[in-house]
Amino acid sequence: MTSKLTDSLIDELVKNCKTAEDVLGDNGVVKEITKRLLERMLSAELTTHLGYEKNQSPKEKDDNSRNGHSSKTVLTKDDKIELDIPRDRKGNFEPIILPKHKRRFDGFDSKITSMYARGMSLNDIKEHLKEIYGVDVSPTLISNVTDAVIEDVREWQNRTLDSIYPVVFFDAIMVKSRENGQTENKAVYLALGINMEGRKELLGMWIADTEGAKFWLNVITEIKNRGVNDILIGCIDGLKGFPEAINAVFPKTEIQLCIVHMIRNSLKYVPHKDYKAVLADLKSIYKAQTEDEAKHNLELFAAKWDAKYPTISQIWKRNWELIKTFFAYPEDIRKVIYTTNAIESINNSVRKILRNRGAFPNNDAILKLMYLALQNAAKKWTMPIRNWKLALNRFAIRFEGRVQL
Repeated sequence: MTSKLTDSLIDELVKNCKTAEDVLGDNGVVKEITKRLLERMLSAELTTHLGYEKNQSPKEKDDNSRNGHSSKTVLTKDDKIELDIPRDRKGNFEPIILPKHKRRFDGFDSKITSMYARGMSLNDIKEHLKEIYGVDVSPTLISNVTDAVIEDVREWQNRTLDSIYPVVFFDAIMVKSRENGQTENKAVYLALGINMEGRKELLGMWIADTEGAKFWLNVITEIKNRGVNDILIGCIDGLKGFPEAINAVFPKTEIQLCIVHMIRNSLKYVPHKDYKAVLADLKSIYKAQTEDEAKHNLELFAAKWDAKYPTISQIWKRNWELIKTFFAYPEDIRKVIYTTNAIESINNSVRKILRNRGAFPNNDAILKLMYLALQNAAKKWTMPIRNWKLALNRFAIRFEGRVQL
């Protein structure tokens, strides 16, 4: 597209400018051009509204007419501008470019939303805008801007999902709420899928008073109702009743218990002096090449440590059917499914933002901040899982008839 700004026009605009301040400063050419262009557009809108040009007379004596101007400070994405807004005598002129009562352009709203998404409080945003733009913006205005996100959340939460996800990670993060007049913990449930292209996709988030298998059943049912017909592998922590909740909706889904959670639970019983030795012997179990080798190493572990820590080997034996899933896959796929680290990394990103916040006043406040934080995290999901095509071929063989390449 050819620029409509000719060199001669640019030369005319900057001929008296000697410094960058003369061009970009508070009284510079760029700001003046922006002001003049906006005022010309507003004047053109009023002309269209009235039906006759500025220097013409109304067609009828009782027709509407121009009635001077009112001053209005408008916030743009980079600055503030004082505009002369044209008025009509009947007071029914509604500008399109800058509607009544609106004092900011969309770019300014996006800046507020971006700061909110990074965990800044309403007062922090207010002070930051005052420092950068030199204007006072009320916390109520900021809250109204960010409240617009709620509609995006609802649309996103109800979108149609893919028919199949090879891997889905399920986890919950706890946040503080004071909705009922006292501070209490609430669980935000998250489901992170790996789609057929090998890319991460957050399927949704849900809020409940506590984490429990009964609520997870509702979450998984909603996922199915939104179009998911099959999940090959569900990766979970050790929450009681969780595998049954998944298989109640997706009976063919294989369950993989998070190995990191297993290790954490095991080491709770170990004092510092034996910590490294026990950890090394546990590693011989989950790093084994085959399930048979892993079971053999578990027996060796029990023989060595049961006298001091009998609970550890019992935890692994009791959960073996949920642990063993990843042994059926090569190393590259194991790294993807044997831990919920993929969703834990998302939780860590959210926790960094939550550290700057106190308790949330209601569920909508939780949803809008979590949504914005998660959308920021999703910007980094640009590449598929490493060696994903090889993994997909393995899935096609193991889950014959369920994966279409």
